[in-house]
Amino acid sequence: MMADQFDLIIIGGGILGLATALTVTRQYPRVRLGVLEKETRLAAHQTGHNSGVIHSGIYYKPGSLKAQTCVSGGALLAEFCDQHDIPYERCGKVVVATSADELPRLEELHRRGTANGVAGLEMIGPERLREIEPHAAGIRALYVPATGIIDYVRVAEQYAALVQEAGGEIQCAQQVQKIVSTDGQLVVETATAATRTRAVINCGGLQCDRIARMAGAEPALQIVPFRGEYYTLAPNKHALVNHLIYPVPDPAFPFLGVHFTRTMTGEREAGPNAVLAFAREGYQWADLIPQDLWETLRFSGFRTIARKYWQTGLGEIYRSLSKAAFLRALQRLLPELQAEDLLPGGSGVRAQAISTDGALVDDFVITSSPHAIHVLNAPSPGATASLAIGQQIARQAAQAFSWKT
Repeated sequence: MMADQFDLIIIGGGILGLATALTVTRQYPRVRLGVLEKETRLAAHQTGHNSGVIHSGIYYKPGSLKAQTCVSGGALLAEFCDQHDIPYERCGKVVVATSADELPRLEELHRRGTANGVAGLEMIGPERLREIEPHAAGIRALYVPATGIIDYVRVAEQYAALVQEAGGEIQCAQQVQKIVSTDGQLVVETATAATRTRAVINCGGLQCDRIARMAGAEPALQIVPFRGEYYTLAPNKHALVNHLIYPVPDPAFPFLGVHFTRTMTGEREAGPNAVLAFAREGYQWADLIPQDLWETLRFSGFRTIARKYWQTGLGEIYRSLSKAAFLRALQRLLPELQAEDLLPGGSGVRAQAISTDGALVDDFVITSSPHAIHVLNAPSPGATASLAIGQQIARQAAQAFSWKT
């Protein structure tokens, strides 16, 4: 049981909720803070199922919240890891153009990265590409030395440990079922407790829009879950990938296309695709929750997207069901790869916000309602930028809730 009175409850024990909690405990130590996580462990969903990449900031529109927080957040993350002996590696990556029509988009990534302050960017030709990634094929590439790899679960666990050391309470297995406004405060109800709080910060990830509506907000968007599936390279084929190899992304979608990454444990991952999930936390095809699927299918924003991009969606489904199709997509970057080199890997689910008018929401979205702040879209590079976003949310909360340092 948590204490029966808080100044702030943060809903969601992923990396962003914990980064926000850490910032609040450091900058506003008088605030009595609690964190509620519905799973039995922290960092159970998006934080624990991503590819562990420290993003550089090349993809994001200059001036956007993603652009503002990715570079600064990456620096804060590295500083934090240095202080707490959390291993990471600035291994670098290459974004590879395999056809002439991709070259203008590659140049745009270089322009954006330069505008966003990404250090060390270099446009390279095939010879330099082969020096960095001898097995990759492409006519030109963008070399991004600032990109890195890390274990975000370990980072989140360290955030949590520091929150608790500072007096914050963290409770797992506490799924929020209802939020009631009463006497100028909020009562957050779970199956085992009803806790009063002066304010709520909603970092609910895949459930964030539902939590916002519980708190009386009316967001003009809905979370639609997209599953990303991975293969891993057979151990005897690890030499095919030195660092990270990415394609030039399609600007119409918020997904980066199937790519190759190296993990902190030495594995090589290939993926992910982007398939509509049949449950908010649907990590496998068999994971189907009728209420979740119906909620997606009846949402007008999703229907608009589906009508516009149905061919792309069918292609993603085919690639999910066909290893040969997945392999062909990977062979554009790594022609030597063969079917026997790919072993079954994991999967993750991205909480993609779609607006009511059918637009894929690209930037981070942070809104408010009485006594609450809601993080309604914080996909990649949310983990990289977690400390920078946490600082921004804390500043917004301090102003909204009249906190003093």
